[in-house]
Amino acid sequence: MTEPGADHRVPVAELDYEQARDELTEVVATLERGGLGLDESLALWERGEALAQRCTAHLEGARGRIEAALNSDGDDDNDEDEDED
Repeated sequence: MTEPGADHRVPVAELDYEQARDELTEVVATLERGGLGLDESLALWERGEALAQRCTAHLEGARGRIEAALNSDGDDDNDEDEDED
């Protein structure tokens, strides 16, 4: 038996960060409430793990873009310093 509406969920790989985070919050709340069968709980746990990995991937990507932008700005500053000499 699967969670109601499970067949209609968007694949994890297609979720943006906010969607994955919000669904992960729902998964955690559902698991904490309990009352699900073993198979349902396991399927939900697996979905939660995939959602957590998706969130991590989004955050790592954002971190990389920020670091690249900061490094790029630093390179521009260095170029300007060299031009001033």
